[in-house]
Amino acid sequence: MGRKRRGRDTLERCANCGRTVPRDKAVEDIKRVRYDTDLKGDDNVVHTEFRTVHYCISCAKHGRVFEKKKREARRRKEREMYG
Repeated sequence: MGRKRRGRDTLERCANCGRTVPRDKAVEDIKRVRYDTDLKGDDNVVHTEFRTVHYCISCAKHGRVFEKKKREARRRKEREMYG
């Protein structure tokens, strides 16, 4: 059983399709958002912010969020073997 029996869990909205998903079933991904003023010169201001977004299972699979995690795990395993 993947889901823990804690009663009613809080609901999250999918960032892609807007579907309501229980928090323990939603897939979390950290997204980097960058704001800048697009001024050429010394007056340019750049702000970078990290946001946690939640996806439903189908959007996470379609957007290859799972594939990214698999790829990162494979790279980590290769570094441990040869490094």
